[in-house]
Amino acid sequence: MTTYLADRALGDSSDDIIALVRELVLLETPSRDSAASARIAELLAGWFTEVGGAVHQAPTSAGVDLVIDVPGTGAPVLLIGHTDTVWPVGTLEGAVPWSVDGDVVRGPGAYDMKAGIVVMLEALRALQPLPLDRRRAVRVVLVADEEIGSPESGPLLAERARGAAAAIGFESPHPDGALKIGRRGSARVRLTVTGRSAHAALDPEHGISAVDELVDQLLRLREIVSDPGLPGPVLSNVGTITGGARTNVVPAHAEAEIGLRFTDPATESTVLRALSALTPVRDGAILAIEVLSARPAWQASPDDAALLDRIATIGDGLGQRITGRPAAGAGDTNLLGALGLPTVDGFGPRGGGAHAVDEHFLRSALRERVDLLRAVLTIPAA
Repeated sequence: MTTYLADRALGDSSDDIIALVRELVLLETPSRDSAASARIAELLAGWFTEVGGAVHQAPTSAGVDLVIDVPGTGAPVLLIGHTDTVWPVGTLEGAVPWSVDGDVVRGPGAYDMKAGIVVMLEALRALQPLPLDRRRAVRVVLVADEEIGSPESGPLLAERARGAAAAIGFESPHPDGALKIGRRGSARVRLTVTGRSAHAALDPEHGISAVDELVDQLLRLREIVSDPGLPGPVLSNVGTITGGARTNVVPAHAEAEIGLRFTDPATESTVLRALSALTPVRDGAILAIEVLSARPAWQASPDDAALLDRIATIGDGLGQRITGRPAAGAGDTNLLGALGLPTVDGFGPRGGGAHAVDEHFLRSALRERVDLLRAVLTIPAA
């Protein structure tokens, strides 16, 4: 295992920090790859131990989550991130190689969100010389399944956040660097249809086409999400459709996986309730609706705004202009914000191309975020 302090150069230059991000990026960690998750968890466990953390590795069926407690004063500030990426193994050798070109750093998962993990690490390292009464207690939670909706780690997040004073998420910020307060809720839903196979020419009347039934149900979905009577807007994306095998066989099975996003809890519950009440169009067809993962809508509260204001004031002292606004995408901070814990997200460095072949972050922004987080976690001298 590579050790953090032994292998990094003395000082805290930009090159040293980029080398840490590179090491994480070169460990390709697609969601649901348990072996890759275990490897990056072991590496990070060593790094965070060396900056004062007490590390607990929590294996799940999706990979290995990390919960890291760093001593300090007061209720802990919760730092939230993830180790999985959307990229399959081999991406480094193909579509998204690692590269550093001036201020632009590219690589699969570099922006979303391995650079954010390094922001946490470097800020904690910078705090180590301070006495405990000059630095906030911190709890870091890094999950292995965020990119697939946190089906394993999500239900554990509230317990892991118990007793925290506030939460900071390290997803990417808005393109201009603004933090995120408030996020759309999201749900991944699988709609499965079971029909009955038959010869498509000799006895089609004995078959029940699962594909035709699925098409009709997706038209119903369109009506549900576009209903003008809904309290708020809905974004709906049919991400995958499968079904059938041969043109001369009436298909007995078909399914679709659907992504839904909501601005408010009332719309979310109305739409999910309507989906669960769907009934077959064809006699004999069977429908199954399964919610694969769900994150509640997080509507920014006065406490979230107060946390943002405090961070902005600290940023002013560093010459950084910090703003914040709601975001369309969902993440693990949705649950924490919806629970009422003062929360901000988007503390990763500026960049762009999340989930795309131009994924990148700006090395200058990485240093800025480290400095800002260090200041946020520092308790002023009396």
